[in-house]
Amino acid sequence: MGIYGQDWASYQGTEPSVAGLDFVFTKITEGLGYTSPKWVRQRAHAKKNGLVWGAYHYPHMANSPAEEADFFLKQVAWQPGDLIVLDWEGYDNANQGVSKARQLAYKEAWLRYVKAKMPGYRVGMYANVDYWKNVDNTGYCGDFLWIATAGRKAGDPGIKSGWMFHQYGDNPVDKDYCPLPSREDLRAWALGTLEDDMPLSQADLDAIEQRVWRHTETNAATGRPVDMGAVMAWMDKVHNNQTEAVQRQLAATQAAVTALAAQLGQAHGVDTDTVVAAVRQAIADAVIHVDVAVTGTPSTTA
Repeated sequence: MGIYGQDWASYQGTEPSVAGLDFVFTKITEGLGYTSPKWVRQRAHAKKNGLVWGAYHYPHMANSPAEEADFFLKQVAWQPGDLIVLDWEGYDNANQGVSKARQLAYKEAWLRYVKAKMPGYRVGMYANVDYWKNVDNTGYCGDFLWIATAGRKAGDPGIKSGWMFHQYGDNPVDKDYCPLPSREDLRAWALGTLEDDMPLSQADLDAIEQRVWRHTETNAATGRPVDMGAVMAWMDKVHNNQTEAVQRQLAATQAAVTALAAQLGQAHGVDTDTVVAAVRQAIADAVIHVDVAVTGTPSTTA
């Protein structure tokens, strides 16, 4: 499951092949003075073929984030569903002399400034794993993360954070993957009409399950050990470090666990049907499918 795309710059032609593609990102600007001479025709080609289209800006991070953002934004007559991206990397000559602290501050300011100016659009960030793990320390990526780990299997970027796009290859052109099941789902997400912004990964689900059933004390109703304090503390930590969409899903999962704990906390007269119904409803709100058994271990499927 999943769909595929590419990102195009002036290195590609004005009408690259779109065979097998559902989305494309096009480089528009760099710094305060460069505009790709091919982006207009590349965008027209992508949209003519029904692809979801996004645009990105490559920064010179010694400059003002707001000035560069304005330079980028004014190039485009933005349409609903267009995606806006900061290409956050700094290995070139323009950025090598800029401190990592300044680069981080630039990223934070650019994303927040653009999101404030373009509130009806998805504003996200591209970064490779090095920048995501070693330069970033806030976890803030706007509305979505586009992560690059060339050479890894599509959909397996090697990070635990939530992401929406994965650049998994760069030969002969940058290749990208999105875990949503169809172009229509991606378009709906880009327009803000798809409820589930960023589904929890299997690793997230496994981690939640492992911590939910960590044993330190026994519930009087079932005899099953449950450390709810540790569960809630862990969920709070994850909640504070994940993207907005993942936060909503984790909050719903936390509500489900709380509902289950409240029912199981009664030493007598536990209504199994009520427990199952309450937990399933809360988890359904997070689009996590769980087979709940009051006296068993929950099994999850993505």
